[in-house]
Amino acid sequence: MKYRQLPRTDLQLSEVGFGLWTVATNWWGRIEESDKVRLLEQAVEMGVNLFDTADTYGEGYGEEILAKSLGHARHDIVIATKFGYDWYDNIERIGHKERPQRFEPDFIRYACEQSLRRLKTDYIDLFQLHNPRIDAIENDEVFDLLEALVQEGKIRYYGSALGPDIGWFEEGEASMRERHVSSVQIIYSILEQDPARRFFPIAQEEDVGLLSRVPHASEVLTGKFTEPPEFDPTDHRAHRKHEWMVDALKKAAQTRFLAEETGRTMSQAAIKFCLAKGSIVSVLPNITRMDELEEYTSAPDTPDLGPEEEALLDDLWENGFYLEEAAAAPQGES
Repeated sequence: MKYRQLPRTDLQLSEVGFGLWTVATNWWGRIEESDKVRLLEQAVEMGVNLFDTADTYGEGYGEEILAKSLGHARHDIVIATKFGYDWYDNIERIGHKERPQRFEPDFIRYACEQSLRRLKTDYIDLFQLHNPRIDAIENDEVFDLLEALVQEGKIRYYGSALGPDIGWFEEGEASMRERHVSSVQIIYSILEQDPARRFFPIAQEEDVGLLSRVPHASEVLTGKFTEPPEFDPTDHRAHRKHEWMVDALKKAAQTRFLAEETGRTMSQAAIKFCLAKGSIVSVLPNITRMDELEEYTSAPDTPDLGPEEEALLDDLWENGFYLEEAAAAPQGES
């Protein structure tokens, strides 16, 4: 494993982190708890030190299982969690519908105290606003309270975790330029580069570290399937439009050169693509099995993408992966 410094902090983060969304919910397939614990324990053995969760993941379970699995290694890992959703009111959630958000100072403090309790720790390394809208970013009281929590030693640093379906360029820019957060978590992959591309120069100017999640674009870039699979109705991927998946698979097929006699798998190439951007400190792939953990955590040690490969990917992105031209071609032509 390799490590990168989160700018303006003393945190060294593993280039591949572990997002607990997959082991805290059933939204990415069902996993036995014993297997979840083994995954987390083995991740540390493989050099992973960044563990990213949220208070809403499994209604606190994401934090609880992290404490249960890695409490003994607390001072060897970096815990990142999130706040901003009110799930404490016991209102039943319908499907994947977004919960109400709250960013009042009293609620943030309450959420922080509850996270500390579930994590069984007295400090959180990185406390992130969870999918904030611009009004939360522009609220001085939010950041006054976060600074107070830093002074009290309850959190070390704070950041913003953005998206996915609310636009969020404005929120990311304001987080970096106006609030000078320590980190911004974004969606970024070969297939999903907007608005992430516009964040890179801002992050460099403001000295902010980016955390990249979903590098495999809902597993399309892993090479595991070439046709849209049938997911369990509770699986998050089942809620992506069929048309998106069909188009994404067509795009992914044009990137297979990244894994042809290159010394890396397609999954590893997708991670290396993200790490090629210096502003990205750590990548958070979705990990559900031990073989995925081994493959993804070894990605940093595989060959970097070369200039020709990056040029080909840029051309594909800038031309919409040529899907419109393919659709317009007479039948029988390629």
